[in-house]
Amino acid sequence: MRLSCRPLATSAALLLLAACQATPDAPPEGAERQYGTLTFKPCTLTSAQASNNVEAECATLQVPENPEAPDGRKIGLNIALLDTANEGEGKQDPVFFLAGGPGQSATQVAAIINQSLRDVRKKRDIILVDQRGTGKSNPLSCVDADGKELSFDENAAATPEVIAEFATRCAAAVAERADTRFYTTTQAIGDLDAVRAALGVDKINLVGGSYGTRVAQQYAARFPQHTRAVVIDGVAPNDLAVGGDFANTFESAIELQSAQCRKDPACAKRFPVDTRTQLRNVMTTLAKAPVEVEYRDPGTAAVRRDPISATTVTSLAFMFSYMPELSSLLPVVLDEAAQGRYAPLMSLNSLATRNMAGQMNQGMQWSVICAEDADRYQEAPAGDRLLGPEVARMFFAACPVWNVGTRPKNFTEPLSTDVPVLLLSGEFDPVTPPRYAEQVLKHLPNGRHIVARGQGHGTLGAGCMPRLLAQFMDKADAKALDASCLDTLTAVPAFTSFNGWEP
Repeated sequence: MRLSCRPLATSAALLLLAACQATPDAPPEGAERQYGTLTFKPCTLTSAQASNNVEAECATLQVPENPEAPDGRKIGLNIALLDTANEGEGKQDPVFFLAGGPGQSATQVAAIINQSLRDVRKKRDIILVDQRGTGKSNPLSCVDADGKELSFDENAAATPEVIAEFATRCAAAVAERADTRFYTTTQAIGDLDAVRAALGVDKINLVGGSYGTRVAQQYAARFPQHTRAVVIDGVAPNDLAVGGDFANTFESAIELQSAQCRKDPACAKRFPVDTRTQLRNVMTTLAKAPVEVEYRDPGTAAVRRDPISATTVTSLAFMFSYMPELSSLLPVVLDEAAQGRYAPLMSLNSLATRNMAGQMNQGMQWSVICAEDADRYQEAPAGDRLLGPEVARMFFAACPVWNVGTRPKNFTEPLSTDVPVLLLSGEFDPVTPPRYAEQVLKHLPNGRHIVARGQGHGTLGAGCMPRLLAQFMDKADAKALDASCLDTLTAVPAFTSFNGWEP
């Protein structure tokens, strides 16, 4: 899962609430702004993955690393404010965006969120908090004392043993500046509530994506009195062992893509062998003997030679399946590979890997999944799946050597609340399929589930969804939404050549 930020209850709530009931006017450019007890200063949010920067205001809140030891080590939570000019009630219940991963920084996806929540922002402030362990909130980055990034052995294939060895070195480096036991969802929702209290607001709205949906559910369960409305996009049920069901969810997504091609006459004619079968054929060929491939690096245009294996192919297919715009390339790329022409696949794999680099904090991810998921994962019997059990084995490979925290006894219980909840799913989502949201919806009497046709993982910016999000935040009534405008969404046709799809 990709695509979080969270919080902790503090005292003096009445004083903090009073301090923010009359939010001050926007200060002159370059000036500081007091929001509750937090002092915000102008800042620019940037990201290597974003095409544009976002002007915001930033602040830092110090919280105990160990909530049970308030006098111990403190960590600074990095907070960004995307404010609105509105002076009405909307400023008293801001929207907190919860990023995914685990391991994604909320402030680093500010450009995407600013666009997806643009209509929400017309009336409400948007708050981005880098979850502890990510972004600028004491990141659990695998770097040594000199700030040099640790790396895997480039000559070694990715195996559980290689990952465990790397995690051992990373754990030793991180231990100098963090106790990784306290970087789980439980501490994160405490942090989130600490930010809420510091802002001086009584209730907040939550928008969570992917792993952020877990954070949103845990916060709403622990702090129902402070939760006004919730949007969860790409829903992960609380009892899901993250990473343990990838083989099944990816299989379903590929089958849906194959079925889509069969329904399209141009695609069916161009690719008589469906996507799943072609992917299996290419994997089988490369499993017998990896191939040295000459291709052009998409970043430098330099000619490179690298080996391609079955793992390379499945990794690319898995990454591409997140977004229909990318998965539409799979049929033509796999068709080329089936004929022994691997250069396009290698170029795309290089591009995808480069774009994904740095998006997730590995140490924080291990802190979460090793405490919350690893011991609940049960390996299913081997079957005819494109992804085998080795994927989950590598996902949890670091856990035996990582300093692991704990989770509450009721952690996996479903969220049961009267709070209005809007659940969103992409029809072709390869990691959090619509059936997950349907499972969560059963316990939400004021909930509603919307499936975005033809979409993958993450639907906040799809079609008219930004407008629907604003309407939901205004009325806090999911069932009253008129979502018919989403009927215009369609699946992205498969490319029949590298020039695109046929008209």
